[in-house]
Amino acid sequence: MSTDLLKYCLIALALSFFSFQGNLYANEAVPVAEDLELEKRLNKLAENLRCLVCQNETLAASRADFSVDMRNEIREQMKMNKSDEEIIDFLVARYGDFILFNPPFKPTTWLLWLGPFTLLLVGGFALIFYLKHRGRTKEAELTLTDKERLRAESLIKEMDKD
Repeated sequence: MSTDLLKYCLIALALSFFSFQGNLYANEAVPVAEDLELEKRLNKLAENLRCLVCQNETLAASRADFSVDMRNEIREQMKMNKSDEEIIDFLVARYGDFILFNPPFKPTTWLLWLGPFTLLLVGGFALIFYLKHRGRTKEAELTLTDKERLRAESLIKEMDKD
C-alpha cells in the first residue's frame, strides 16, 4: 500500500470521526407547539424583542438558552390571556427598554433617536465652515504685497522684451 493511499485513508477516517462528533452533541428538537395560533403570536411578538445574550439578534431568531426561557415565559403569559402590551410592559419593567428593538421616544432615549441627526447637522455645519475658511485662506495667500507686485511686473516686462 502506498503512503499516499494510506494518508488519504487516514484523512477520510479523521473526517468521518469528526463529522459524527457534531451529532453526539446536538440538542433534541424542540417539540412543536400545541397551539399554532399562539406560536404565531409568540413569533410575531418575539420578532420585535431583542435577545439579551446575543449580539443584535431577535428573540425569535436566537437559539440561546436564555432566549428559550424568555419565549417560554412569554408563552406562559399568553396562555394566561395577557395582551401583547401587558407582556411587553412586563418585559420592559424587568429588563428595561433595551429589550425593545424600537424603543419609545422619551427623555431617556432622546439621544438614541436624535443623536445621529444631530451628528449629521454638526458635521454638515463643520464641513461648510471648513470649506468657507479654506477659500478665504487661499485668497489671502494669493494677495501680493506692493514689493512682490512690482517684481512680478518687472519680470513680465522682461519676458515681453525677449
